[in-house]
Amino acid sequence: MAKLLQPPPKFLPEEWHIANKNQYHRAEAQRSRSERLVAESQRLVDEIEKTTRKSQSDVNKKLEQRLEEVRFWKKELDDKLEQLVCTTEDLLTYQTRLQNALESLKEPLHITQMCLEYRDKRIGIDLVHDEVEQELLKEAEVIHGVMALLTRTMDEVTEQIRLNRSAKYNLEKDLKDKFVALTIDDVCFSLNNNSPGIYYSDSVVRVEPHSVSLEDWLDFSNTNVEKANRQRNNSLALKALVDRILSQTADDLRRQCDMVDTAFQMGLKETKAARDQLAAHLAKVMEEIACQEKNMTVLEKAILDQEGPAKVAHTRLETRTRRPNVELCRDVAQYRLVKEVGEIAQNVGRLKEALAQAQVELKGLHRRALFVHRGTGCPEQLCGRQGFQK
Repeated sequence: MAKLLQPPPKFLPEEWHIANKNQYHRAEAQRSRSERLVAESQRLVDEIEKTTRKSQSDVNKKLEQRLEEVRFWKKELDDKLEQLVCTTEDLLTYQTRLQNALESLKEPLHITQMCLEYRDKRIGIDLVHDEVEQELLKEAEVIHGVMALLTRTMDEVTEQIRLNRSAKYNLEKDLKDKFVALTIDDVCFSLNNNSPGIYYSDSVVRVEPHSVSLEDWLDFSNTNVEKANRQRNNSLALKALVDRILSQTADDLRRQCDMVDTAFQMGLKETKAARDQLAAHLAKVMEEIACQEKNMTVLEKAILDQEGPAKVAHTRLETRTRRPNVELCRDVAQYRLVKEVGEIAQNVGRLKEALAQAQVELKGLHRRALFVHRGTGCPEQLCGRQGFQK
C-alpha cells in the first residue's frame, strides 16, 4: 500500500530548462504557421475578391455587348417589318386595282357576246362567217385571256400578300422575343451585389436543354431578315409586273376594239373555214372526252382492284399482332408487310391523283366542248357595236 502512494519523480534543473525551451520553440513554430496562414488567407481573399470583381465586370461587359447586339438585330427587324408592312399595303392596293380591272371587263365582254348572239339571227345568204365575226370572237378571246391573266396575276398577288404576312408574323414573333430578352438582360445588367431580391439557384447552373447556340440564334434572325428582304423584293418585282400587265392588257383591248370597229365598217367577210375548223375541234374534243371517260373507268377499276391486296396485308398485320411473348418479333415478314401496306397506299394515292386529274381534264373538256359547240354552224347576223354600248 505504501508503494502506491509514492511521490512523483523529480527532474533536474537542466531538464526543466530543456522542457521550457522546447515549449518556447513549439509555440514559436505554431505562431509562425498561424501567421503564414493568416497572410496566405488574406492573399487568397484579396485574389478571390479581385477575380470575382473581374469576373463580374467581364459578365457585365458581356451582358452590355449582348444588349447592344440584340438592340442591333431588333432595329434590323423593326426596319424590315416597317418596309414589309408598307410593301404589303401597296400590294393590297394593287390587288384592288386588279379586282377593279376584272370588274371593268364584264361590260365589254357582255357587249361582245350580245353582238355575237344578235348576229346569230342572220338568215339566207347573209348567214356567213365574216371578218366581223372573227374579230368579235377574237375580242372575246382577248377579253377572256386578259381576265385569265389578271386572275392569275391577282392570285400571285394574293399569294405574295400571304407570304408577306407570314414573314411579318415571323418578324413580329422574333421582335417580341427580342423585346423580352432585352428586358431580361437589362434587368440582369442592372443587378449588383447590393441589389434586393438576389438569391442562390443551383438549378440554373447548367446548359438549358432547349437553348440554342449563338450561331443558331444569329441564323434565326438573319433568316427572318433575309426572308423579309426576299419577300419585299418579290413584292416590288410583282408590283412592276402588275403595272406592265395592266398597261399591256389595256393596249391589247384598245387595239382589238379598234379592229372590231374597223371590221364593222368594212362589211361581210368569208368565215366558213373558221366555222369548219371549230367543228373539227369540237369533234376532237368529244373524241377526247370519250377517251378520258374510258381512262377514268380504267382508273376507278384499278383503285378497286387494290382493295383486296390492301385488306390481305392489313389482316396479316393485325393477325400477326397476336403472336405470343417473344414470338412477337419484328421479323423480315413484318417489315415487308408494313412496306407492302405503304406501297399499296402510295399506289392508290397515285391512282386517285390520276383520277382527280382526269376528272379535272374531263370537266375542262366539257366546258371547252360547250364553248366550241356554241360557235359552230349557227346562223349569224352583222350588227353594230353601238347598239349595245351605254
